[in-house]
Amino acid sequence: MPDNYTLLEKHLRGLPVSQDEVTLTFARIEEILNDRLPSSAHADGLWWGNQKPGIQTEIIPWMDAGWMVEIVDLTAKWVRFVRQ
Repeated sequence: MPDNYTLLEKHLRGLPVSQDEVTLTFARIEEILNDRLPSSAHADGLWWGNQKPGIQTEIIPWMDAGWMVEIVDLTAKWVRFVRQ
């Protein structure tokens, strides 16, 4: 994943420890990234997977921040992260 996804990682790390889930719209994630999500993030739920073949989980920014994707709604364009 590109380096700008560290901005999403920083955002998730900055949430209160007491918060165990957060739902972000794709538009909000793009604001955090100051960039557009790739078209695959809008079309393929697997893009949001917590595990990707050939990629260490530490490289997936939300997992490195201690969060996992629980649900992705490609129609409504949002994703719910839960704290690991």
